[in-house]
Amino acid sequence: MRRINIAIDGFSSCGKSTLAKQLAHHLGYTYIDSGAMYRAVALFAMEQGLVQGGQLDKEGLLRALDGIDIAFKYDDDAQRSATWLNGRNVEYEIRSLEVSQRVTLVSPLPEVRAKLVRLQRALGQGGGVVMDGRDIGTVVFPRAEVKLYMTARPEVRAERRFLELLGNGADVTFAQVLDNIRQRDADDTSRKADPLTKAADAIEIDNSDLSAEEQFQLALGHVARAIGVGAEV
Repeated sequence: MRRINIAIDGFSSCGKSTLAKQLAHHLGYTYIDSGAMYRAVALFAMEQGLVQGGQLDKEGLLRALDGIDIAFKYDDDAQRSATWLNGRNVEYEIRSLEVSQRVTLVSPLPEVRAKLVRLQRALGQGGGVVMDGRDIGTVVFPRAEVKLYMTARPEVRAERRFLELLGNGADVTFAQVLDNIRQRDADDTSRKADPLTKAADAIEIDNSDLSAEEQFQLALGHVARAIGVGAEV
């Protein structure tokens, strides 16, 4: 069966990762969370003291950029892929609200984006990859055979993220999460370097009122048509 690349773009907390993982598992593909890579860079900057008072030491980060190594390894305990930063599993740390609030300090930087795009494209050579993010179908894999653009109402996305953070033991309020969602939407769509936009040939899926299974079946149908097989792919 032909192995293709699947690009999934969309707003924060709109189910991109859930869908990408489902498709990768079902198809036997490799799942790559591009957003985790930007979160890892943000965590690095925070741990190195390059973020002070909500401001990023841009020059300091750029000097350290070559020394940042990001990889994905399967976590046997969690039964899923985990993000590693310079030889350390940081999957839990990068999901904190603190990192979420600071990731947009590093994600607009052209130098950071160029480095991570190179890594992402290398991971997708040969096909068989499902990657989610903000610019996968427009920048990383502009020739991906399937491009999906995910969206949902801000309040719905905030509720999902809020429950996820509570489940991880975070001390946050719904209002804080909703504010963060709205700020990230504004940052993602207005940045100069590779802003979040819908690719001309992307299929839009609004999952505000869809279950994860309904969303998966809808996306799987599009993948099956791209591969040229029946829906039982």
